[in-house]
Amino acid sequence: MPTVATLEALDRAVTNFEVADITLDIEPPAREAAQRSLNDSGLLLLGEVHGVSQNPLVIRALMQAFGLSALALEWPAELTPLIDAYRQGAALDDHPALWLGDGRITAGHLAVLRDRAQAGPFGLILFDQAVRSTSTWSERDEAMAGPILAGGKQGGMLVVAGNAHTLTHPTDLGVPLGACLAARHPGVQDIRIRYGAGHFYNLEPRRFPPDPRVRRGPARLRLNRGNLLLDLPGPSEAIVPRRPLPAVPVPA
Repeated sequence: MPTVATLEALDRAVTNFEVADITLDIEPPAREAAQRSLNDSGLLLLGEVHGVSQNPLVIRALMQAFGLSALALEWPAELTPLIDAYRQGAALDDHPALWLGDGRITAGHLAVLRDRAQAGPFGLILFDQAVRSTSTWSERDEAMAGPILAGGKQGGMLVVAGNAHTLTHPTDLGVPLGACLAARHPGVQDIRIRYGAGHFYNLEPRRFPPDPRVRRGPARLRLNRGNLLLDLPGPSEAIVPRRPLPAVPVPA
């Protein structure tokens, strides 16, 4: 089942998620570019497609490979007290924001957060801010940049968001989070995960079409025309906490 709807089921899914090293081949030019981003800005951005089971293991692998001591996630900021208590060993409390169902929050992410806390102290920022319903896409991304900028360098931070948000230049959608960060921290670079054929869960089961550029074998971080790409073959659906939306009463 790609979704769970109770705390008990979510806890079982977290317990059953295998937190293990994945093989991540980092080509020397890519390592140099990523390290330069951290040296210049204190930040390294990671653009994902939500709802992939391997995403949290990629996060873990990058934090280990570059010795990062802080992580920022595109999760609702209102979850901060709950998640801080959870990674310190408390049971996971209930909260409506846990059950968004779009794949940002998965059983694997929760397992990796607890794993990283057991490995030693690290900073965590949940940066998706509540904004007005009339806010534009760019205004939301500007609001998301605020907590990250306020957090400082913290010894190197990995910032993870949907891949439309991590680009460091304006796009057709507007001014993304990455561009807001780059305006204050020139030199920041983003890694874009490129997925091979497989599956993911975002509000419903979905699939990636075959991409001939993603070769079989281990995940690979490489530099292509100045852009950092992380090729991830064989993506699979994450277990995502999701509850059905409450029924809207129909007027008599």
